[in-house]
Amino acid sequence: MSPKKPNFLSLLLFVLVHIGMVDGFVMTSAKAEADYVENAAQIVKGTDWSKMETVAVTIKEYSFNPDPLRFNKDAPYKLEIKNVGTEKHYFTATAFFKAVASRKVQSNTDGEIKAPYFTALEVFPGRQLDFYFVPVKKGSYYLLCTIEGHEEQGMHGKIVIE
Repeated sequence: MSPKKPNFLSLLLFVLVHIGMVDGFVMTSAKAEADYVENAAQIVKGTDWSKMETVAVTIKEYSFNPDPLRFNKDAPYKLEIKNVGTEKHYFTATAFFKAVASRKVQSNTDGEIKAPYFTALEVFPGRQLDFYFVPVKKGSYYLLCTIEGHEEQGMHGKIVIE
């Protein structure tokens, strides 16, 4: 029997917890938004998404491919995060998510979530999440899967904004 795949509501709950919405309340303190791109909504709104570049990353036991991921500052992207493994994995890159203007995350099966802040994305086996964003802050950022033991088995990498 194959494991039950989560529906859109469970995905939404996961994202809301990771962006600071819990029990229907939004954290509005400066701490919740600390270090994130201040004018992200303006950047997203002013971006010509018809010029968006698509970059695919494959995740499985226990790797991200390609590694490193490279993006150009101020260019729009759709990052297709495909889990071709047999286990769920996290695409966790908190500092990277703080360096971009986020538009949305879209599931290949269930819908989309528009949120200004993320810290991690959970991708189930056979699923894909598409992350739409504009890189704003140049730098090198650490990427890992936060499931116990996965990082130690090599599931980590680097994201570079040039």
